[in-house]
Amino acid sequence: MIIKSYEILKNPSKFINFNLFLLYGENDGLRKDIKTLIKDTIAKSDTNLELLSTEEKSIIDDEEKFYNSIYSGSLFYNKKIITVNNGTDKIVEQISSIIEKKLENTFIIIFSDILEKKSKLRKLFETNPKILCVPCYLDSSRDLEIIARNELGRSGIILSGEIISLLIEKSNGNRNSLKNEIEKIKSFSLNKKKIEIDDIKKLVSFSGEHKLDSLINECLCGNIKQYRKILSELYTNTINQIFLLRILSNKIQRLINMKKNQKKNESIDSFLDTIKPPIFWKEKPMVKKQLNVWDLNELKKIIYEINDTEILCKKNPLSSKIIFFEFFNKLCTKANNYS
Repeated sequence: MIIKSYEILKNPSKFINFNLFLLYGENDGLRKDIKTLIKDTIAKSDTNLELLSTEEKSIIDDEEKFYNSIYSGSLFYNKKIITVNNGTDKIVEQISSIIEKKLENTFIIIFSDILEKKSKLRKLFETNPKILCVPCYLDSSRDLEIIARNELGRSGIILSGEIISLLIEKSNGNRNSLKNEIEKIKSFSLNKKKIEIDDIKKLVSFSGEHKLDSLINECLCGNIKQYRKILSELYTNTINQIFLLRILSNKIQRLINMKKNQKKNESIDSFLDTIKPPIFWKEKPMVKKQLNVWDLNELKKIIYEINDTEILCKKNPLSSKIIFFEFFNKLCTKANNYS
């Protein structure tokens, strides 16, 4: 049976009568959050809880050991949660064999990455009303904003919208990274009552090593050499393509708004000084060049192209990285031709 991730996050106790869960999708942070919530909800009724973890390969190599871990009792624990990591269609037979049996005090949570619609494991969980299938899609900017405000709110920390947006952007759409940065802010706030954006820029690792901001800026400026250098560093890393496309879309939309709001005879430099929220001083030269490179009609076209690219990436998850980089390469080449 399929349920939305927000349903289980909102009311986890509603689903604790189920013993088998499939959490699949690109959002590893969301999968972990749901698992923690399931664990905490079960622990409310019985804190004497055993936590076990196994890999798909271990199940295939030793089925008997896996079944024993499910059905054997314990002298020390009343309930157990078994997490199966990296689940694929290879364990459909093993999982099918335990669905009709009473698990009683045993809960099994399967973690999987992207599962295509034709996946046998996904189909098994989607069509059986006795077990739960929870797709864990990538977080939207709004999702991450709520997470940030909730996490900070618990510690009585209130940050401006500009700082929240900066944190989200620099986390590369990754809720784990975002939470790590928020923990730094919580520690920092113990010694400082008011947190300014400059404090955040020094404190946060800025999505770190991936240099995603630089990739977008160099691409839109048509600086092919610098763009390719960053690209070579990024290509072997895990990138949240959808989120980065949305960052690009926000960037393009902001350039569109600037184009519309700039007065006819107003210089770009004086115009940029009036922008709200203000542009970080290190980024002003880049923004200035981008405004010179792109005209309004071309910027509007890019918005449609971003939407088309996002749809393609979602329809073809296994080749989404290639689709993503091909789009960025064309964009950078076009900017270079215009400049």
